[in-house]
Amino acid sequence: MTRYALRVLSLAAALGVWQLLTSLDVDLWLRFSQFPTVTDVAHAFARRLSGPDYWTDLTDSLTRIASGFLLAAVLGVAAGVLVARSRLAEDLLGTLLEVVRPIPAIALVPVAILLFPSNEQGIVFITCTAAFFPVLVSTRHAVRALAPVWEETVRTMGGNRWRVLGSVVLPGALPGIFGGLSVGIGVSWICVISAEMISGQYGVGYRTWQDYTVVDYPGVFVGMVTIGVLGWITSTAVELLGRRLTRWLPRTSHAATGRVRPAGSAASKAPEGAAVAAASAAPSKEARDEHFV
Repeated sequence: MTRYALRVLSLAAALGVWQLLTSLDVDLWLRFSQFPTVTDVAHAFARRLSGPDYWTDLTDSLTRIASGFLLAAVLGVAAGVLVARSRLAEDLLGTLLEVVRPIPAIALVPVAILLFPSNEQGIVFITCTAAFFPVLVSTRHAVRALAPVWEETVRTMGGNRWRVLGSVVLPGALPGIFGGLSVGIGVSWICVISAEMISGQYGVGYRTWQDYTVVDYPGVFVGMVTIGVLGWITSTAVELLGRRLTRWLPRTSHAATGRVRPAGSAASKAPEGAAVAAASAAPSKEARDEHFV
């Protein structure tokens, strides 16, 4: 409860400082006199909530994010596992992906306009591209970092390649995969809002840019707050899903004295591949300490 109270207090303090600086028209180096006050934004927010356009924009942006991000998650995990496990795939795709990866997804807007017959498909393509590479890279590194003894143990017990994939590779790489997904969902929001501002019809980004063009600054801040809240909700959902699927991992929690103690036993909840590896090769005390660090 103390931690939640501190979070609420920090948010309230930030809003209070914002209201104070804008209501007093403070102009030192930063020009807060140009900013709308918190009350102005709140009134604009209330007006938007009572109209149909706000909910239409919200639905369009969420649909684009869901479509692009889910597609990127599937393709990114599949490509990451394939490149990490197959030398042929790495030779064929590795160089191409590394050449394309540094290109910002928002720079692909002209390509999307030329390639796809509708703006909607182009925005989904940009969103998918933005999230694809963080998921790909994190999955590739997570798979390559797996201990070889896990796979060797399953193969010794008669497991085939698919058994190793389902019992060792995917469960063992899940923490890294969800790290990439957490980064990917944030990048997706950045790119979908930018794409909506450039070539979208409806959507939170489109509406925010329209408010800017007509000098409706409270409306601009309504869009910014909406984007921030949506990004926080989706990122939290990805993180909670990751914790749920990796609950068999050893956790640490901070006691009141500041010491770190294990929060639960990993052996009783570990997936089959991890349990087999733990039974076949018990880690030393130094290895366990290094893992918790």
